[in-house]
Amino acid sequence: MNDRSYPGAALPAAYLAPGSSSFVDLLRAQAPDLLPARRVTAGAPAVELTHGTTIVAIAFRDGVLIAGDRRATQGNVIAHRDMRKVFVTDEYSAVGIAGVAGFAVEMVRLYTFELEHYEKMEGVSLSLDGKANRLGSLIKSNLDAAMAGLAVLPLFVGYDLDASDPRRAGRIITYDITGGRFDEHAGYHSVGSGSVYAKSALKKVYDPDANADGAVRAAIEALYDAADDDSATGGPDLVRRIFPVVITVTAADGAVQLSEEATAAVAEAVVADRARAAE
Repeated sequence: MNDRSYPGAALPAAYLAPGSSSFVDLLRAQAPDLLPARRVTAGAPAVELTHGTTIVAIAFRDGVLIAGDRRATQGNVIAHRDMRKVFVTDEYSAVGIAGVAGFAVEMVRLYTFELEHYEKMEGVSLSLDGKANRLGSLIKSNLDAAMAGLAVLPLFVGYDLDASDPRRAGRIITYDITGGRFDEHAGYHSVGSGSVYAKSALKKVYDPDANADGAVRAAIEALYDAADDDSATGGPDLVRRIFPVVITVTAADGAVQLSEEATAAVAEAVVADRARAAE
């Protein structure tokens, strides 16, 4: 049996040739039209696009977490009530997205493939700084789209297995639309339309020595406060049973999404406490 018996069965030579371990570089060389930024026409969008907000990240005693509300908007209309905005990207990292939802989700999927491709090609995972830099490169490649109004601003979190101090191994990294990366040393951060309110809430309750349960509670409190003042941020929906998505990243367990039951229990406790305080 040979390759001629099954046309197309063999991979193109370019896929087997030595070269960069970057999946994005491979796409750029072999199928550039699959890159998000290559499909953008000049000028501002002529239609209302779906946007997702708000994302919060918190470093705690054993690692770091990232959480996002579930609402997506088109102008002043709620487009989706249960959009997912935070994603596990590999064993020790996760990303949250704010901005144009379609481009943001596509970028995260491409980034996840990028990390997986690198690990398969090199036999080892990228360092945390390497992962952060790769994400910055993807954002930079989307600059033309961002200038046309299709901006995407991810929030990156990860556990640094090479950190000299395990208590500082949970890291939070932010970006601007040019792909410039910034390490956040305050121990918490937020992006999206409700970020100002979320960060203000976190400033009051943040505890670097908190355990994972305490950090989850602080994150959901911050999202609740953001939803209270920002119409584009959705608070816990007890009727439809829609709650924030929370991912923790620790040395022991890696990147793990909290179960819906666990997140619901915390969100319901927050709502109950706020109701009692308002009496």
